[in-house]
Amino acid sequence: MYSLIRSVVLSATIAIILAESGVASVIFQSGKGAKYVAPGDEQIGENALETFEIAQTAEKQGNVKRAIRAYKTLVRRYPKDALAESALFRAAQLQEQEHVYLGAADSYAEVVARYPSSPHFDEAIEGQFRIGEIYLAGKKKKILGIPVATSLDNAVAVFANVIRTAPYGKYTARAQFSIGLAREKQHVPQMAIEAYQAVVDKFPDEPVAVDAQYQIGYIWFAAAQGGSTDIGASAKAKTAFQDFLFRYPHSEKAAQARANLEILERKQTRNSYQVAKFYDKQKYYRAAVIYYNEVIRQQPGSVESDRAKKRIDQLRAKVGEAALQPAFTAGEAGKRKGNSRDTRTARAEPAKPGAANNQAPLPASQTDVSLPPPASLAPDRTTAPEPLPVPPSATSSSATSPAPEASASPQASASPAP
Repeated sequence: MYSLIRSVVLSATIAIILAESGVASVIFQSGKGAKYVAPGDEQIGENALETFEIAQTAEKQGNVKRAIRAYKTLVRRYPKDALAESALFRAAQLQEQEHVYLGAADSYAEVVARYPSSPHFDEAIEGQFRIGEIYLAGKKKKILGIPVATSLDNAVAVFANVIRTAPYGKYTARAQFSIGLAREKQHVPQMAIEAYQAVVDKFPDEPVAVDAQYQIGYIWFAAAQGGSTDIGASAKAKTAFQDFLFRYPHSEKAAQARANLEILERKQTRNSYQVAKFYDKQKYYRAAVIYYNEVIRQQPGSVESDRAKKRIDQLRAKVGEAALQPAFTAGEAGKRKGNSRDTRTARAEPAKPGAANNQAPLPASQTDVSLPPPASLAPDRTTAPEPLPVPPSATSSSATSPAPEASASPQASASPAP
């Protein structure tokens, strides 16, 4: 009687567990009692070949989930069997087919890691790269079928795994470049630059190295145009574009790089001209002439250059040549720098407006809010833009702060998807 009650209670308990969780199954075998197996292992073959055949049968019947479970079971039970690597690769393909992308990426990565001599090695790397591109394009992560976030971090993780497992493979350079694209979309420019620089340094002969070098310049270009706190953004952008033209003078993006350099030069010239005007208005004529000469040096023949020459002549006539010369020569400057007492004394002397005064605060920098879209997000345009419009004429009586410059930034070309 006791044994009967115990059997009933045990059966009821097992039924409740199965109904609530679905975690395990119970198989009763004659003379062997109850046997617990994990979901998906029910009626799976007793050897690798039988398990493989069960998976294939399920696949033919359209029961893809059961086929995946059978293939995975084979790998778990018989990892060294000759069928294991084919089963794992097929499971990855089916997971990708079912849009279980992260699971598929993990399965592809497992093929590469566990079976490096597999005939499916290259296909598994390609599968990971393909899934990384899906997430890079904006595939949403879902919980219970509800989109919760973009998964650029997943894209970076997948691409990084491609680089780690196949550092000299067919897709390595493209994966490194795609990490840069992902970081650019995440608005972390420094990390994007580092990723692109890795492409240029490690894979200089790969086609994507051209796009990587251009993107480095464009990121700094956008920062300079957007009023970056990095005072060297313009210089870094110019260096990157100049490197691009030196390395890839025949690239289809060469015209755009030259146009961007011209924009940087014009902006620098306009800024120098506005600083000169600021000093001029404050009667710091010596400092004003220094910046007027800088305008002439930067863009000879430009509108600003002609105005600068004219104003220098006017100042010479007004205060005399001697008043516009530097207060001391370069050699004297070195001596003054080496003499700490003279330096302290010079710093202590208050700056007074006048013809020979060269000590004045710089005006506030201008922020250019007219930006082209990030290069990785813009349509692919590689032709040179239309010529920039000539800035409106400025007079010597203009306001201290520079007028907003014309919005003439060309749209930089997008790096094409590899």
